[in-house]
Amino acid sequence: MAVNEQATPLSEDERALHQMGYAQELRRRMSGFSNFAVSFTIISILSGCLTLYGFGMATGGPAVIVWGWLFVGGMTLFVGLAMAEVCSSFPTAGGLYYWSAKLARRNGAAWSWFTGWFNFLGQVAVTAGIDFGAAFFINAFGALVWGWSTAHWVTILIYAIVLLVHGLLNQFGIRLVAMLNDVSVWWHIVGVLVIVGVLVFVPSHHQSASFVFGHFVNDTGLHVAPIYIVLIGLLLAQYTFTGYDASAHMSEETHDAQLKAPNGIVSSILVSLVAGLVLIVAILFAIPNMGEYSSALGSATGVPPAQIFIDAIGRHGGELLLLIAIVAQAFCGMASVTANSRMIYAFSRDGAVPGHRFWHRINPRTRTPTNSVWFAVVFAFLLGLPYLKSYTAYAAVTSIAVIGLYIAYVIPTLLRRLNSENFQEGPWTLGKWSPIVGWVGIIWVAFITVLFMLPSVNPVTWANFNYAPVAVGVVVLLSGGWWVISARKWFTGPRSQGDELKLESIEAEFANIERELEEVD
Repeated sequence: MAVNEQATPLSEDERALHQMGYAQELRRRMSGFSNFAVSFTIISILSGCLTLYGFGMATGGPAVIVWGWLFVGGMTLFVGLAMAEVCSSFPTAGGLYYWSAKLARRNGAAWSWFTGWFNFLGQVAVTAGIDFGAAFFINAFGALVWGWSTAHWVTILIYAIVLLVHGLLNQFGIRLVAMLNDVSVWWHIVGVLVIVGVLVFVPSHHQSASFVFGHFVNDTGLHVAPIYIVLIGLLLAQYTFTGYDASAHMSEETHDAQLKAPNGIVSSILVSLVAGLVLIVAILFAIPNMGEYSSALGSATGVPPAQIFIDAIGRHGGELLLLIAIVAQAFCGMASVTANSRMIYAFSRDGAVPGHRFWHRINPRTRTPTNSVWFAVVFAFLLGLPYLKSYTAYAAVTSIAVIGLYIAYVIPTLLRRLNSENFQEGPWTLGKWSPIVGWVGIIWVAFITVLFMLPSVNPVTWANFNYAPVAVGVVVLLSGGWWVISARKWFTGPRSQGDELKLESIEAEFANIERELEEVD
């Protein structure tokens, strides 16, 4: 195929991407709002907050849910601010492993390798956690309306269908996905307002402020100091505040990415912090009494928030609020698959994934990495399968997501602090606050990495075992073993796709393909 000469001058975004060694293969069409929308949708307070609400009710109860949300949100903001500063300097898909390679004083390829694999683990686990949670809620809705069974195999079947739909949307409906991500922001905001408004004005009785802000519950079976229960109860908030690295992964598709991608990271955390606090407080106030609290924990639907809605406003009203949450979770899972596929695409582009030539392949019609979409979907499904035997599998999946992602988040932040004199700031910078923000984020991530591998119930059995350490250990052993045996000999970190002429040639070839497809259509 003939390659046309570069027809138009490079934009600032394309010039920045060329300086990092990459061609503009993905179509750059996202606004700053759309970039924010992807991260905000993946954080999804109507997903993370609600799907782990039962866990939070048992591990500390109202006091830990509320104050833990504020504390974890604040600590997450430190992590996000430090990431945003680095993102402004290196706005590329896959972001985090690229950042590590460029920020390390030495052994950049090794730092890049392990950052990428932890990011992959966390991304897959987040996709699994989101769609797994959606499957729980869909199953609860079906049980209420049509009498569906809530057996584990039914949940797994729904989970597979949800993943399949999200894969198909990302395969064939990329324009629809982009539009739905923008719609998702308003659905989340309006949905929260509707749920909060209904729970404030409809119930005839509300809990006291002392209950909402001060009542402590330990329903774990663990006979330990209350501080331990408080700490493991922070998982609800910390799991919800994941996935905002999507703004970095989508930076090659975002206009003015050096400013808009960092803004997407920080604003998604801030908006979620405020809106999530309003939501969780409203739900706690809506619990009529401790009898209903116990009823929610043991709900036949398997979804405590659904039981709270029903106890507070009646069955049909509860079903409506449940449906609002389900749609939000569907948006969330769709966006997670999108971001996950971009990370896999970028990591494959640099040769780090088995079969990388296949996963890096771009669909010329949609200009998206559709093969990577199905890589993400299949691995997310496999991560959820232990639920067939383990009723605490969902909490384990969320722990894996937190651990995998936050290790990947903090490695480039740590390297940036250790090599600050050689770091070239982008237009989005923390200035004099950068050191303290970075170190606070690093210490916090080190703490939660250990915390969320600990047991959350007693006695520990094969049916409730927290297999997060196993999953993390497998990734460490496989990626570490692969590195020692083979990868260290050929993986050199992010690879340049060529000189300026080569990059322009790649872009011109895609432009030619697009023109030919338009003529056919």
